[in-house]
Amino acid sequence: MADWPWQEEEMALNHVRSLKIAMNSMEPMRMIGSRTYAAGKAKKGSKGGGASDAPKVSSLSKEIKATTVVGANILKEGTDPKIRPDSEYPDWLWHLLDKRAALSELQRKEAEDLPIEDLKRYVKLDNRARIKENNSVRAKN
Repeated sequence: MADWPWQEEEMALNHVRSLKIAMNSMEPMRMIGSRTYAAGKAKKGSKGGGASDAPKVSSLSKEIKATTVVGANILKEGTDPKIRPDSEYPDWLWHLLDKRAALSELQRKEAEDLPIEDLKRYVKLDNRARIKENNSVRAKN
């Protein structure tokens, strides 16, 4: 508190003046509209991240990595599944990453000569291309 009554009034007026100045300036807007980030790891690609560029050392042994699917466990109480021999997996699994023919390749071939899987793929890709073309024409109108 102030010693004299006029000092209280002067302090109140100074406070009001500082509020008016703050309201007229953009500083409060920057303070309200600014976003802050938690301290911790630097963003990827930031400057001066020499220590984070070092390769990470895994705490798992090579034996564990070779016999288990690390990170595949989805249960709280579970463990990572063990890798099984190839004979225990279904045949279709080994063909998931095979390259499949594109629409342009399928169009070059005769439809009568295509295997049923390629024929189904051709119909699917052709329908998709026609739908995209119709959508783009409608979007322009």
